[in-house]
Amino acid sequence: MEQHNFDIVVIGGGIVGLSTAYKLNLNHPELRICVLEKENRVSAHQTGRNSGVLHSGIYYKPGSYKARNCVEGRREIVAFAREHGIGHDVCGKIIVATHESELAHMEKVYRHGIENGVEDIELIGPERIREIEPYCAGIKAIRVGCTGIIDFAAVCETLAKLIREKFSGSEVRLGEEVTDFVKSESHTTVVTSKARYQARYIINCSGLQTDRIARKDGIDPEMRIVGFRGDYYELTPEAQYKVKHLIYPVPNPQFPFLGVHFTRMIGHPTECGPNAVFVFKREGYSKTDFSFKDTAEALSYPGTWKLFLRHWKFGLDEYRRAFSKRLFLQRLQRLIPSLGMDEIVPGRAGVRAMALDADGNMIDDFKIIHRHNALHVLNAPSPAATAGLAIGTAVNEMASQYFNLKN
Repeated sequence: MEQHNFDIVVIGGGIVGLSTAYKLNLNHPELRICVLEKENRVSAHQTGRNSGVLHSGIYYKPGSYKARNCVEGRREIVAFAREHGIGHDVCGKIIVATHESELAHMEKVYRHGIENGVEDIELIGPERIREIEPYCAGIKAIRVGCTGIIDFAAVCETLAKLIREKFSGSEVRLGEEVTDFVKSESHTTVVTSKARYQARYIINCSGLQTDRIARKDGIDPEMRIVGFRGDYYELTPEAQYKVKHLIYPVPNPQFPFLGVHFTRMIGHPTECGPNAVFVFKREGYSKTDFSFKDTAEALSYPGTWKLFLRHWKFGLDEYRRAFSKRLFLQRLQRLIPSLGMDEIVPGRAGVRAMALDADGNMIDDFKIIHRHNALHVLNAPSPAATAGLAIGTAVNEMASQYFNLKN
């Protein structure tokens, strides 16, 4: 088996792993860094299968890692897209209340946006809603002008190209699944399906597999990744005119997802969704995908059942909509009442990595830990794609400190 030597091995070719490697090389161009991705392309899972939204930072608790990095990361990734000619559009969105019971939480979301320094936001009434989105029904909304859409896969492809071309000795290697670690006092050998990579330091950014990689490194992550699939519908070409920007509901504070929404996509039809259903395979994108290993791991974990018991009503509703186009449409019609059954068609699906503790609590913020010669990005939930470059900066700063890297 081939043997390669690097200063740092980054595991995971999504936006967090590639941003981390890129930012490390920008600050330490002398380092030889290798990004290992198990698929045959970068951004194959969460990064390349999300809604493509540049989140503003309005939802997140003020002072949280999410809030800081989303606002900073959004501004940085827009500048990066402009510099490198990556498709994006700062088109704005509205967060719409359709019932008076949603107004109190809407006000809280708006206050969070103000505290987080989100620019170009305002509360608007029904007439302004109709000016922005003529087919949307709502009693009040938050207009968020700085929200946008972007091609995150193209961002990752650009980062991989920059790492390969700009930094001598650094590489992005595809089709290399990490199977083991061999530890020594001075380095770690990362064993993949094809080769062995000796490195002084390891950074784990493996998304849906991050807890497993941590355990391979001898670390108890004190959490478990449980996957939730999000199914999308698309507007037919004839119905595209009904959505001009992005339309979101007011999030339910009792449920850990944002709810179904309408999203214009770069180069693709407008998407409607997603729902959120437990998956029986971590990287399973169809309703029938199944992995005995993934299912057994998830259902043997106490936190999974505690989450189910806490949210069983929501979970049942999500599953019903996963198998019923009519019920899915009814949820969409809360925002666009005129939408018809023949105006939506099944689209793609993505899987979210939900990090749960043993009590069934969702780890809501980013979680990064340092152990010995490794950093493990254990949890990078939405808005990780928007915040990717900012997370890369934060991990670079942590690595520089913990690994004693010289500037």
